[in-house]
Amino acid sequence: MDQLKAMQVFVEVVDRGSLTAAAEALDMSRAMTSRHLEALEQWLGARLLQRSTRRLSLTDAGAEALPRCRQMVELAEETRQVAGARHQTVSGRLRITASMSFAQQHIAPAVAEFLALHPQTGIELLASEHAVNLVEDRIDLALRISNQLDPALIARRLTVCRSVVCAAPGYLAARGTPAEPAELSAHACVGHARFGSDEWLLQRGSDRISVPLPPPRLRANEAMVLLQALLAGAGIGLQPTYLAGPLLASGALVRVLPDWEPEQLGIHAVYTSRRHQPLLLRTFVDFLAARFDAERPYWD
Repeated sequence: MDQLKAMQVFVEVVDRGSLTAAAEALDMSRAMTSRHLEALEQWLGARLLQRSTRRLSLTDAGAEALPRCRQMVELAEETRQVAGARHQTVSGRLRITASMSFAQQHIAPAVAEFLALHPQTGIELLASEHAVNLVEDRIDLALRISNQLDPALIARRLTVCRSVVCAAPGYLAARGTPAEPAELSAHACVGHARFGSDEWLLQRGSDRISVPLPPPRLRANEAMVLLQALLAGAGIGLQPTYLAGPLLASGALVRVLPDWEPEQLGIHAVYTSRRHQPLLLRTFVDFLAARFDAERPYWD
């Protein structure tokens, strides 16, 4: 028996939830899938799955074997890819997604450079403020800015997303500049419609505080819209440095509460599986990782 193939079948059955779905994914008959699974159980000397007419469930032995089998399958795939990469040409099409602001400011220029380096490739970039379903929307790669990721997906941290509390000079001249976080309650605060509009998490050294905000007079669901509102003097807001950095440097925006730093987020490349990862996907993620320094991205 090919133990590695049997391990692959076992992992696929667990991931897909049925022998039939695993057989379709592996392009083999259901009977062959069942034989591989039975052979693996005989080789290990333990039953891995409880089979019923309605569902499959892991036995205790199966739960212990699954992560090891998954590791063996992924290691074999990585070894094959590394051995063959030298003789492969980066080609094909990628379908990727990122937030509107990050796609516009940083992913679009990165894609242009990547396509110039690899003329046999194509990329479809979907800019969206919603976290799309990678499987249902046929997404190969998502760029997610978050510290809370779906544990069912594979994530590679590319760099850090820092933010600043900021406002236009005109607003601060008219309303004054808060010296302490508590003074934000007396100001017009601009908030994101989907998150972070009721409180801001700020840190100074080892001190971490949650600052309650007054109800924002302006909310928007997109960072670029909020940025333009801040430039027009709408109030004080939280902005990622990948957007606000040049405006802070030019003086169009002023950093407020410079001793306090908002919570840092990770910028991650997210995809569905390490197995059967196309060379194009791996190459593009490596390209982004090299372009965005892990701790000090170029926009900072």
